[in-house]
Amino acid sequence: AQGAHYWQAPARRALTQPRLSPVAPSHANAAFLLRARGSSARRDRSACALPLDRPAGCSGGTPPLPHTSAETMAAAASSAPTKSLDSVIPDAASWMSDEERDLANVLLSANQEHLFAKWAAGEDTDKKHAFFEQIAMLEKGYPGGIAAYVAKAIELLEASAKGVNPFDGFKPEVPTGVKLDVGDAEFDKFEAAGLDKFHKSAFVLVAGGLGERLGYGGIKVSLPTETTTGRCYLQLYVEQILARQRAANAKHGTSEVVPLAIMTSGDTHDATEKLLADNANFGAADGQITLMRQEKVAAIFDNDGHIAPEDDDAFSVQTKPHGHGDVHAMLLTTGLARKWADEGRSHIVFFQDTNSLCFTVSVAAMGVSILEGYTFNSIAVPRTAKEAVGAITRLVREDGSALTINVEYNQLEPMLKASGFPDGDVNDDTGFSPFPGNINQLVVDVARYAEVLEASNGLVPEFVNPKYKDAAKTTFKKPTRLECMMQDFPRNLGADDVVGFTQFPDWTYSPVKNAMADAKPKMDEGMQGRSAAEGEMEMYESAARQMRALGCAVAKPVPVSLATEVGELKLAVGPQIVLAPSFAVSAADLRARFPSPASVTVSARSTLVVEGDVVVKSLNLDGALTVKAAPGARVVIDGLTVSNAGQTFKPIPAEEVEAVPESIRIRGFVVERAEMREAVFVDACEHVLSE
Repeated sequence: AQGAHYWQAPARRALTQPRLSPVAPSHANAAFLLRARGSSARRDRSACALPLDRPAGCSGGTPPLPHTSAETMAAAASSAPTKSLDSVIPDAASWMSDEERDLANVLLSANQEHLFAKWAAGEDTDKKHAFFEQIAMLEKGYPGGIAAYVAKAIELLEASAKGVNPFDGFKPEVPTGVKLDVGDAEFDKFEAAGLDKFHKSAFVLVAGGLGERLGYGGIKVSLPTETTTGRCYLQLYVEQILARQRAANAKHGTSEVVPLAIMTSGDTHDATEKLLADNANFGAADGQITLMRQEKVAAIFDNDGHIAPEDDDAFSVQTKPHGHGDVHAMLLTTGLARKWADEGRSHIVFFQDTNSLCFTVSVAAMGVSILEGYTFNSIAVPRTAKEAVGAITRLVREDGSALTINVEYNQLEPMLKASGFPDGDVNDDTGFSPFPGNINQLVVDVARYAEVLEASNGLVPEFVNPKYKDAAKTTFKKPTRLECMMQDFPRNLGADDVVGFTQFPDWTYSPVKNAMADAKPKMDEGMQGRSAAEGEMEMYESAARQMRALGCAVAKPVPVSLATEVGELKLAVGPQIVLAPSFAVSAADLRARFPSPASVTVSARSTLVVEGDVVVKSLNLDGALTVKAAPGARVVIDGLTVSNAGQTFKPIPAEEVEAVPESIRIRGFVVERAEMREAVFVDACEHVLSE
């Protein structure tokens, strides 16, 4: 692609700078294509540097190591083929290049002779060359190469088969952190601190997944967050960054550009690039957005670490995602983490692809990191006891050293019971578990982060989670692979690093990840199904909730049943309020936008869309209204009453389902707009919108 750069990470443990190389894209954990587009009481000093030979815990229940150990890599490097290359591939001399011979010997040294079992001499030479192109990617894409990967897999699979407890020697305790409620004085303090340094921040979006679980074939970041304006997730995120960038630069008299790095995958990279190109990067400056493409790792089909060939192709091996923990290695090998540190940036915020409300809290969380001195800060929400959500937990060893980390719910329960809590995880006086829920939104100190990345080669602890066919744990149901998770980064930190969490109300977390058919059973029981329909309503209600907290008379949602193709869908439907990022960048800013909140009324059936520099002094809305102020224009709504037919949500008739775009169909409804008053102001002056 024009303007693309391919980065090659050297396959060694000591890595300080990325190398530019005109070869197939790869990096020290997953291959990628990079393209630049255009209170100490609250602290928990966690001794997180674990010995290489000691299990550190993992999501899948098998013991990871902090990174590929020197012993593992050395053992892998010293292996020699048990059979000669020419005895396994008799015609090798007639077609193999020197590089292909080296790769074949790597495979033989790693006991992968079976990959050549169905090869016939003198046939399919082109397919054989293609095979080694794939092997070259796998070899270059993992520190120590395929031999180290296989050795690590064998090591972890052995521990898995033995049922090794990854948390032996640890006692769980309630972690310390900061709990905030959106819009209160403490929240305002921390959000102001974050906004003050926003121009010195950086953002990383993990967006490697398609929308298949949602019933959507495209990339998730292209989905509309809501159907009133049609603003997609990626557009919303970019606009959130740009709005706060403008505010911070205006305060400091600077012209800083806040970078956004997006981790894509082979499934999403091209579509993400096209989405940005088709929309002029949603207003981002040239080079402000960087795409980093993650590739996959080899699948393993048995405890001996044998790589799985494709079922119907003797010239290809099965690969699987290595996990979102790869984002750390990618930030190392692209040089972005070091670049941001050298630029004097303060913090990096990591966030996920389909949580439209993440910027409601991320700046305040950054403020917590700044004021509390956190090296690593997990954004969290309340979770009920035994809820199937990872829990932020403080793990204490017998020597008193501690580690604050995400622990999966099915690991936390037995740990608590084994530590003298017979009932395990129970709700406290707040009605929630004392162990907050992890949502994989992270804030890290840039300078320390870059330093630790370089020391650890960008790797976080890996784990393996095979599904066994037999009780003896010798046969897999399907091939497995090594995995890693971004939230495990604290395992690489040291005793002086401050690791904590910031908890916000649960309504600030609204991930969209399930199709209606999967979400409906949960919704029928009054639980969150995490469907696109719910995500849209929760986005509207977030704005309405914040307006009500200011004193505006905004109607509350009411239960509504919609007939869908999977049955009656129960939704909480209220006024559809969309407050664009350009309207308010903080809770304090939002308060200033409504100087007389008692004079603002919005009925249950209303729709309100506001963009730009708009002040709402007095408004009585019973219908649909859009007010937009172009850059330079200022609008004051004063004494305005709007009453019209507005818009409604209508079920999609069965005979029309296929005609409705997939991004809308997955919600089970369409917006039927009868009437909307639109007021758009472009002249760079103050305008008054009234009767």
